[in-house]
Amino acid sequence: MDQTQTMTIKELKNEREWKAAFPVMKQLRTHLDESGYLALVKEATQKEDYKLVALYHLDQVVAVTGFMPMVTLYNGRSIWVCDLVTDSAQRSNGYGEALLNYVHDWSIENGYDLVSLSSNLQRVDAHRFYEKKMDYDKVSFVFKKDLA
Repeated sequence: MDQTQTMTIKELKNEREWKAAFPVMKQLRTHLDESGYLALVKEATQKEDYKLVALYHLDQVVAVTGFMPMVTLYNGRSIWVCDLVTDSAQRSNGYGEALLNYVHDWSIENGYDLVSLSSNLQRVDAHRFYEKKMDYDKVSFVFKKDLA
């Protein structure tokens, strides 16, 4: 059976749906426990217009993305992909590509003509996916400094 025939993508709008996505998101955001994750998703959706979107295969969450609209001087009106993860047992089935294409379509439909993201340096397979499969350009390094 073709994977795309059993695939559904939908924006998650409430705590029950956010909880269902947590086991997959936890694979990317290992530092978060469920309560911290739920608090951050709630705050980000309220304050930053963060969108949490899941890809379901046979009614099970197998991939998740989180993104938000931004307006900056360097990118203008753009979308920042904060999170993109496919369940480790479900990788290489086209789910990440489908979710990123969903973000691209959402962006165009809502008047944003640029999508950007960052990826940890050690995630070489992800970099290859973004550059080769999804046609993203590597344009910068992201720096951070913990103040706490």
